[in-house]
Amino acid sequence: MPLYEYSCQSCEHAFETLVFGDEKVTCPECQSTRLERLMSVPGLAQVASPSAGGGCGDPSLPSCGAPWCQRKGS
Repeated sequence: MPLYEYSCQSCEHAFETLVFGDEKVTCPECQSTRLERLMSVPGLAQVASPSAGGGCGDPSLPSCGAPWCQRKGS
């Protein structure tokens, strides 16, 4: 289920939508099919620093096994 960004060529509305298979996408504002698919930049995962508490910095939790994990719990 890829999430794509589009810009409508009819009303210039920009939006994101999930696309299932060969589903035809229409603008949610004007229902036009004249769309331009935009380039999307994938988001980066954010890891909490050990000093911030929680996440990989919580020593009360067991190690998650990830190479970057700093947890030293039992």
